[in-house]
Amino acid sequence: MLQVAPEPSLTMPEHVAIIMDGNGRWASSRGLPRIFGHRKGAAAVKRAVKAAVELDIPYLTLFGFSTENWRRPVEEVAELMRLMRHYLRSEVADLHKNGVCLKVIGDRDRLPRDIIDLIDHAETIVPDPVVLTLTVALSYGGRGDILQAVRSIAEAARDGVLDPSTLDEGVVGGFLQTNGLPDPDLLIRTSGEQRISNFLLWQSAYAELIFTDTLWPDFDRDDLEAAVVEFGRRERRFGAVEASA
Repeated sequence: MLQVAPEPSLTMPEHVAIIMDGNGRWASSRGLPRIFGHRKGAAAVKRAVKAAVELDIPYLTLFGFSTENWRRPVEEVAELMRLMRHYLRSEVADLHKNGVCLKVIGDRDRLPRDIIDLIDHAETIVPDPVVLTLTVALSYGGRGDILQAVRSIAEAARDGVLDPSTLDEGVVGGFLQTNGLPDPDLLIRTSGEQRISNFLLWQSAYAELIFTDTLWPDFDRDDLEAAVVEFGRRERRFGAVEASA
């Protein structure tokens, strides 16, 4: 099938965020253990990154593992950690070779020490030029992100480093883990669920939301391109009205 980029006249998102959902259901529908869905989901990550590069999307953020996911069965969490290790060891070199800069957000203290070391190493290698900034949210929660920002702001005010009267949205955003990244323009959730599940709560205030029935292991370039085209059709007014209204 010939794949064509969206029409140049379409408004393109600068930053796409994706809640990768449906791995377990993909496996269950085939009578397989959930971990098979996670393995297929890892392949979908590679497709999504490749598609983002081809579609000239400069920022892609993937919700890989939430703070709530720690409540899953021990065996499933252990397998997810193994998949993370494998991805960080086997894919990072190719990411950098293709101009992809990797960032990780989330509570690293809950991750195994060897995974933290792999992340630290991956983040030190920055390609030149950077074609895509790939941010992976691991052990991440939007409320926790805001909470740690509030704590840091309070400490800065207590120490006289920050005048509370100067606080605005930009200052608060600078204390979030996504500091330095633009807010997502487009947030996609796969598998038919229609909620954002504690993902980038502050940052997604004005993101366009697209919910697709496609399960994450089946997500491919066509799905991403369809979401980008839908985004381009929408009129983003940020609370204002049309000039002619």
